[in-house]
Amino acid sequence: MEIVIANKSHLVYAAIICETIAESAKVRGTGIAKRTPEYVSTKMENGNAVIALDGDTFAGFCYIEAWSHGKFVANSGLIVHPDYREQGLAKKIKQKVFEHSKAKFPEAKIFSITTGLAVMKMNSELGYKPVTFSELTTDQTFWNGCQTCKNYDVLQRTEQKLCLCTGMLYDPKKASEEKKPIKSKVFQRLKQMKQNMFLKKEKK
Repeated sequence: MEIVIANKSHLVYAAIICETIAESAKVRGTGIAKRTPEYVSTKMENGNAVIALDGDTFAGFCYIEAWSHGKFVANSGLIVHPDYREQGLAKKIKQKVFEHSKAKFPEAKIFSITTGLAVMKMNSELGYKPVTFSELTTDQTFWNGCQTCKNYDVLQRTEQKLCLCTGMLYDPKKASEEKKPIKSKVFQRLKQMKQNMFLKKEKK
């Protein structure tokens, strides 16, 4: 298995990457913003993506987005092909794109919004901390990207202050502080609380 910084030679995988992301959203029933092959290709061309390959076979992917003039960076679109799941590959891709983000944008705060408990756990192990959305980028272009997510109405109702996603932030200025990963049970409770809160509102 090879995990590398993507480039123009990997553009042939753009379509399958988008298909895998879309299928994963359907299976999990979670909110995931849609990506287009053109958008993914741009990330590869700019050296802002990581791809995992088993020979010539696509195995996994994740890309970088810069916001607020480079003050914030997001690692988005983390996906592992079904044939390669439950092998620890997602964690390796996450580590690779995280290190690449720090090297390319050393002053930026790295953030993530996700409903996935596994991603929350990986973020926590890397030093991310749960934060309110107000501590993330105010770049409206980022939040507009949530429009294709099935939970976008929740984000709108709360004036972009809350959603089913949990916001997490890595601040390089605080990186020297002790990294104490948060227990998975904490994220599970947080996710359940959000689901109960918003589902009750929808039923009224």
